Amino acid sequence: MSIVADQPLKDSLAVLPDLPWPLLQAVAALADASLAQIAERLRDATLPYMGSSALVIFTEDCTGRPQKKAGAQEIISHVSITELEALRTVLSDDVPWFGEAELAGRIRPVLAVKYSPSNAILVLTDPHPTGPMHDAGLDVVKYLWRLAAGRIQERVTDAPPSYLLESRAASAERVRVTAELTDLHSTTLEILLAALRSSSLDHAAARSTVTGLTAKALVELRTLSDRTTDSVKEPVAKAFERLRDDLRPLTRFSGIEVEFIEPPLNGRALPGEVAHAARAIVRGLVLAMMEEPHVSRVRTQWDCDGENLLINVRDDGRGSLDADAPSIARLDRRVQALNGQLRMDVMPGWGADIFVSLPLDLPARPSEDVAEWNLAARELEVLQHLAAGERNRTIASTLGISENTVKFHVRNLFRKLDVGSRTEAIALAHSHGLR
Repeated sequence: MSIVADQPLKDSLAVLPDLPWPLLQAVAALADASLAQIAERLRDATLPYMGSSALVIFTEDCTGRPQKKAGAQEIISHVSITELEALRTVLSDDVPWFGEAELAGRIRPVLAVKYSPSNAILVLTDPHPTGPMHDAGLDVVKYLWRLAAGRIQERVTDAPPSYLLESRAASAERVRVTAELTDLHSTTLEILLAALRSSSLDHAAARSTVTGLTAKALVELRTLSDRTTDSVKEPVAKAFERLRDDLRPLTRFSGIEVEFIEPPLNGRALPGEVAHAARAIVRGLVLAMMEEPHVSRVRTQWDCDGENLLINVRDDGRGSLDADAPSIARLDRRVQALNGQLRMDVMPGWGADIFVSLPLDLPARPSEDVAEWNLAARELEVLQHLAAGERNRTIASTLGISENTVKFHVRNLFRKLDVGSRTEAIALAHSHGLR
């Protein structure tokens, strides 16, 4: 039966010997690529038509990992977002641009193309046509880039909520730390300039003052840098205090009393994404209850049993809140994104009582993509400890190896995962189910 069904296809292929099979196979590989594979597969697909030393994709779709890179390590390990942003400003929509631009710390010849639907850009360093027809080869590269950029959009759209949570958590932390660095070092530079320009300091005194200020600034810079290389964690009491500050305006203008039962001060610190999601969930529940008639009081309480963040929100209304309401369904999806549970008890005449449990340590459920990273057993162990927010010294003690060995494995992980920082490695690991 199957032989008969397949025969027309075989006959058709027999009379089409000149089909561009390598190109078709490259298209198929791109269509099937995961986010972690997309840069490598796009480079493999473009090399027969446009040679390059490295390929870099810069996309705002993946906020936690906006760069996707393949090729020469000395380029892809040093290219910065600032350089890519500067290059993007000179590009017109979908029009290839050949020129010279600063990339990975020095001026290089590049080919850059923007994908206007997402504002993503493709950059090829040291481009040179490898086929006989330059224009045709460039058209193929543009086509493959449009396919890849569209695939990135689809992958992000279809990604599990946990991936999006981690991506945004990593992005938000980078923005916060960058803002801190900007404020801190703009002040330092102003002081340095003031010391150098001062007419009241002689040369030796100015030099001594500037040296001391610079040394202090370097120490502060390293301290802030350490903060970006660890997983974001928030003390449970501090996370609850931020929630109370967020909701305080409601108590002032709504006429509804919101009572806060604070968690124990010594409760376990919450992973950043859990603290962020918990505040969003409670805000959503409180707003949904306030929209119900005859509600005069809402009570919210947090607790932590060491393994889960336990949330309780209840009102004193008539118990008319609908468990199937769109607002409650959206909040339930956020809870499920963190493998949590939401239970809602509605008592007619007595109000609604909602319980949420969010696990602090999600079970390790590596996706199939993890195997494609080709990690050694020890590298995978180190990555799992990184994803849990542990520092190198703690990892070394747990695994019974030296801290230098841990650093060696971390460098290998950065190369294999195609990331440039600890935060990016953690976000990528979390998006693939490693905790």
